[in-house]
Amino acid sequence: MKRRSKILIGTAIVFVALLVALFLARKQFVGGPGSPTVEGSREVTDGGIKIPGWNGRVDAAEEKAGMTLDAARLIEEEQALHVTTGPAVSYWKTDAMASGDFTVKATFTEPKYMNLNSHPHPYGLFIGGNDMGTPSQTELCCAASGNGKYIVRGFGPEPFRMTGLLGESNAAIHKAAGRGQPVTQNISLSVRGDKVVCSINGSDVASYDKTALTGSGKLKSTDGYYGLRFAHNTDVFVSDLGTSTK
Repeated sequence: MKRRSKILIGTAIVFVALLVALFLARKQFVGGPGSPTVEGSREVTDGGIKIPGWNGRVDAAEEKAGMTLDAARLIEEEQALHVTTGPAVSYWKTDAMASGDFTVKATFTEPKYMNLNSHPHPYGLFIGGNDMGTPSQTELCCAASGNGKYIVRGFGPEPFRMTGLLGESNAAIHKAAGRGQPVTQNISLSVRGDKVVCSINGSDVASYDKTALTGSGKLKSTDGYYGLRFAHNTDVFVSDLGTSTK
């Protein structure tokens, strides 16, 4: 009888240990713009949009949790945009629109990798922004993180994923040397005829037919506003944001 009890207790201990291991693995790796995560969004101090002509909106799930734009911060610093989140958020300039064939690009520098989070969080660009600042807001983003992964995700206005929940690995994406170390990504999103292409550090990492991105439950169009996209609890500098028709 005692032997049986010991076996049952040992089995229970192993089961609990497995559950803890699974929980910790999920906490470490689950992340992405607007994706579910164990780590909650933390409000920044002195938040809000501090640059005239810029607008923003936090994710619907963040709004339901009581988060606002004042829980994140967009400022100009060292001749660059400095974004600190807070909740997952999209930012765009009032006149930043693109249509037809175009390329939007920017350079993203995380000065201290993972300094505000317990696992890698992505940041990048979006295009196809329509009904901005409303519950019907739509956009398509391509973002990278310092662990060598990227994620492509849309909002139409409900989220839809073009990559896996945890993102996809690609050799072109720079990896930080370690926590607290700097890492930089050059990201671009292009519309080329009937294709939408995400490029990171000079390499095309993802390409989709427009028809896979537009229509019911997805983008209204690839035409629209373009801007910046950040997951929660990030600290990133952005430079050379711009668009071209080449």
